[in-house]
Amino acid sequence: MAKVLEGPGMGLMKRWGIVVPNVVVVSSADELGKLGDAHDWLEKSTLVVKAHEALGSRFKLGLVKVGLDLKGAQAAAKEMLGRQVGSITVSQVIVSEMVPHTEEYYVAVKSTRAGAEILLANCGGIEVESNWDRVKKLAVEVGDGPSPGVLEKLAKEAGFTNELATKVADFAGKLFACFDSEDAQYLEVNPMVVRESDGQLVALDAVTLLDADARFRHPDWNFPFAAEFGRAYTKNELEVMAVD
Repeated sequence: MAKVLEGPGMGLMKRWGIVVPNVVVVSSADELGKLGDAHDWLEKSTLVVKAHEALGSRFKLGLVKVGLDLKGAQAAAKEMLGRQVGSITVSQVIVSEMVPHTEEYYVAVKSTRAGAEILLANCGGIEVESNWDRVKKLAVEVGDGPSPGVLEKLAKEAGFTNELATKVADFAGKLFACFDSEDAQYLEVNPMVVRESDGQLVALDAVTLLDADARFRHPDWNFPFAAEFGRAYTKNELEVMAVD
């Protein structure tokens, strides 16, 4: 099982029709400034900057900054890059547009011995951790795929109603398609939100674990795997990956 960082994880989900914010991943504040000329959303949007590493508790570590303009994002990137956290040196940051929303939701797909399980809750962010009883689950056997009707039933069991239940079911179906087609072991979107401007469901974060041994089936996986959580790759590991 191999972890994929947030940026390429969002890119993978986007291929399967999941809406994600505009994002860029950079390794210097100067690079971010130059990208502002090519991507007008960087100039026009309120921005979020996060360390793009396999680290937990980024908020507590000061490795997430929100509500920034481009100059503020450059300053935040400069502050984060090069920071040492355990054995990891922050070498990249991910910069995304803020998506105005009021509610946060949770959806995930995980591998099981019998196939897969879809998890869904009408609460998200840190709230889902203390309200795990609100997470509704749907088992999916190997070779099967959940129908829109079954997914909408799950959404309603999780507390979604009317048009939102239909939208959530569609989102969950796309996430399952990504999971099934991309040899994933675990996919999580937390939070999934309703964008105020157009009512679209948007993935604001992406946790992605793939079957590393399946890489030969996916020539479009043009991203590196992250090291184990909270650990940097050794020199030998990097050399082996370069050969692969």
